[in-house]
Amino acid sequence: METTAAQRCNTCQRTLVMMPGSQYETCPMRHAVNLFNQRFKGPVLFRIGQFINAAANHYQPTRDIPRQPSSYGRKRAVLCGITYYGHRKKLDASVHNVRSMHHLLINKLGFPNASILVLTEEESDRSRIPTKRNMQAALQWLVRGCQPGDSLFVYYAGHACKVPDEDGDEIDGYDGALCPVDYKVAGLILDDEINATIVAPLPHGVTLHSVGDTCFSGTLLDLPFLCRINWDGLYRWEEHQLTYKGTRGGKAVCISACADDQLSADTSAFTGQPIGALTFSFIQTIQNENKLTYGRLLSSMRKKVYQAQQVIGRYVPLASSVMEPQLSSSARFEIYSEPVIF
Repeated sequence: METTAAQRCNTCQRTLVMMPGSQYETCPMRHAVNLFNQRFKGPVLFRIGQFINAAANHYQPTRDIPRQPSSYGRKRAVLCGITYYGHRKKLDASVHNVRSMHHLLINKLGFPNASILVLTEEESDRSRIPTKRNMQAALQWLVRGCQPGDSLFVYYAGHACKVPDEDGDEIDGYDGALCPVDYKVAGLILDDEINATIVAPLPHGVTLHSVGDTCFSGTLLDLPFLCRINWDGLYRWEEHQLTYKGTRGGKAVCISACADDQLSADTSAFTGQPIGALTFSFIQTIQNENKLTYGRLLSSMRKKVYQAQQVIGRYVPLASSVMEPQLSSSARFEIYSEPVIF
């Protein structure tokens, strides 16, 4: 089809073309309408404006999500912290939790800043706000193109809940679910979806670590095996699924703040300002102890949580019956001899 006229958009400088029999052309890059000397009545412009606004509200930029260059090595992380501003159950520690974990990844564990995707309500980039859609996109990015030797890390600080299991794969009859900042409108992110997105695709040689500082999080990744450890250091593995939902050969490990029927808590007992008890104990253990195994990591974290409970006492709801750090895995392994490598 031949064109009859052309000019550039004043906003984005894209070449706009008037097609035969048309009065204008829409610029898809800016959702802008260039009117070629044609005046429309008010109601028509109003409807065009409604269309443009609706498109803008659903626009989710993805070009700014970092892709991991090979020069960074093979480490990639997603850190998500949700405060829920205006909610009666606002979480004051979430952003501080994320910043602290970000510092640990860069300064202790060797994750390049450009390979860490941070989602909080304080981010200026709309694609980094922890909406359901952005969280889903971040998890997809985390595992995209992963290869043997890759180390992946995902961290979540926010609210979670339990909902009735509809597909019959949960022993207790409930799915765990994360609560995005827009969960009232967009809905929850079920553990089934998390497993399908970041666990099931993992090929041999890829390691995924997940740290969930949230309530009802014992089986947050829906991993097949749950490790029970008592205060004497004795442990046992339990199969925790009616349907196997493991990896394609990779290793997935989830460290959770508590069991599926327990609550977690933020506390100021450690530093004087609110921070997640699991987050602080995890960071302190990684920073201060060398040659960690998973058993030593979990035992050390539990001791630090217990010490905080003694300081807090009855003033903050953080008791041993409320919060006990958990560890689950895609496969059984000797927990005391297996080294923790990020």
